[in-house]
Amino acid sequence: MTEVEQKALSLVERTANVVVGSIGEDGFPNMKMMFNARVREGLSVFYFTTNTSSLRTAQFNERPQASLYFSDAKKFNGLMLLGTMEVLHDQESKDLIWREGDDRYYPLGPTDPDYCVYRFTAQRGRYYAGLGSGNFEIRQQET
Repeated sequence: MTEVEQKALSLVERTANVVVGSIGEDGFPNMKMMFNARVREGLSVFYFTTNTSSLRTAQFNERPQASLYFSDAKKFNGLMLLGTMEVLHDQESKDLIWREGDDRYYPLGPTDPDYCVYRFTAQRGRYYAGLGSGNFEIRQQET
């Protein structure tokens, strides 16, 4: 892992919220703040919990191109990841990221039809630190 990737990973690990970008039906970018991924595979794969009925879910079903943006305002650091977002409805994925207290959002539990999972797979990133930045490709982990 390069130094830039190590710094990017550190930023991801200390960030509570992430801005998720999708593409609307009009072709314009749409952004939404979400809780950081509950399960992650390095910088390559991120799993998020969300509502099946949400606007973002409809957008990702039509156009899977996506971005994630992590930031640390105090240090003026940021990380943009570009990739694709899959909307998953299988019970194994739902169980993977379900946590105690989620029934607050999904009252029927992990089988709630309004509960789904986003799986973001990164292709490349750009890390920002102060006035500098650097691009890097994401190497997918072997499964």
